[in-house]
Amino acid sequence: MSFRKSRSGLAVCAAVGIALSAPAHAQSEPLSAQESDPRVMGWMDGFPPREDKIITQPDSVYFSFPRLRWSVCHLREFLPTEQIGRGLGAPKPLDYVAPHIFADMRAEIDALTFTPLNSDAGMTWEQSLDANYTDGMLILHEGRVVYERYFGCLEEDGQHAAMSMTKSVTGLLAEILAVEGALDDMALVRDIIPEIEGSAFASATVRQVMDMTTGVQYSEDYSDPNADIWLYSAAASPLPKPDGYEGPDGYWEYLQQVQPEGAHGDAFHYKTINSDMLGWIVSRTTGKAVTELASERLWRPMGAEQDAYQTVDGKGVPFAGGGISAGLRDLGRLGLLMLNGGEIFGERLFPAEVVERIRAGGDPAKFAGFPTIPNGSYTSQWWVFHNENGAFAARGVHGQTIYVDPTAEMVLVRFASFPQAQNGSIDPTSLPAYQAVADYLSAR
Repeated sequence: MSFRKSRSGLAVCAAVGIALSAPAHAQSEPLSAQESDPRVMGWMDGFPPREDKIITQPDSVYFSFPRLRWSVCHLREFLPTEQIGRGLGAPKPLDYVAPHIFADMRAEIDALTFTPLNSDAGMTWEQSLDANYTDGMLILHEGRVVYERYFGCLEEDGQHAAMSMTKSVTGLLAEILAVEGALDDMALVRDIIPEIEGSAFASATVRQVMDMTTGVQYSEDYSDPNADIWLYSAAASPLPKPDGYEGPDGYWEYLQQVQPEGAHGDAFHYKTINSDMLGWIVSRTTGKAVTELASERLWRPMGAEQDAYQTVDGKGVPFAGGGISAGLRDLGRLGLLMLNGGEIFGERLFPAEVVERIRAGGDPAKFAGFPTIPNGSYTSQWWVFHNENGAFAARGVHGQTIYVDPTAEMVLVRFASFPQAQNGSIDPTSLPAYQAVADYLSAR
């Protein structure tokens, strides 16, 4: 069997954060959030679980819906990981509004109504949580937690796959280095990574990699069995390569053979290989893995409650494009850092210019193909909405979000396990819901 045809055994496991649910397990009418709740389904329940309730690797069904709803909280049970350490000190606790206010605000937020995009039917905030298969929701306003709920596989002490929000961590680290002068974002990639000379990435600038405006060949069309995503995932898989495999071994070997497609700088193209190229640049510049740098510059100084972890390929290279799993509150801390221009708990972790650059966004004229973000742009691996509130976000498939609204002084973090990967299927409900909460908080 060729590695293309066996992609369900290799690719889905290695492409966490960018993968769709396996097509063979797709359902035209998926179970509801309540019906697919892992506790209702009984996944991995018992000692031992029933045979039909066991979710295993490498037969790859673990990332198909509804198994997905359990697996997003258990990725390190399927894949090798590297720790993003929080250190040995006590966590710095988040500030909460008084309990009676918290209870009142939860009830008021749950009852908020809005109209989804392209719909005439109203919806409440609480209904939207189920509609989007929410696993965790945290809302901070003016630095204090005003709303927090957990569903599905997630408990308050659990960790959940961040998917492509990982890209935003990688991009933030790169932007910090650029602002501090340790990384020249106008340098050519080949001048930092000489091994990339034979790749289309060689002649791109670091900034073009950061903003995903490179002209590189790479398809993430999961419905196409010959798409590049499957080749990339087979290369990155930590499982033994099948007999006859002759492709690249690991993320970095794959990056060295990427072919050109279009011109660098012409347009934004969402291609995950940019994030892993950026991770390599960050590591070569600092002499540290992205996991080590994230611990040093973010998790430790921001007083994280929990270690995070990041999946790695067969050579131990962290998946900079989608491998992080973390706690809900810790991503709330990351959101506070972005809201407050690099400060948290009275301490500055990085220059304010880092966030100023990200909030300014990329070139909207180069941004297309995302109808739910009609005026958007992308820079430093962050999505910028260019709306009246100046919102920007880290986003990942199946509904992961850190949504920062400077005007409302709001940070919203959502973990989810929506049956379909594309956020375009979730945005019509999510984005108006976020705005409804922002309007509510602004009016208080």
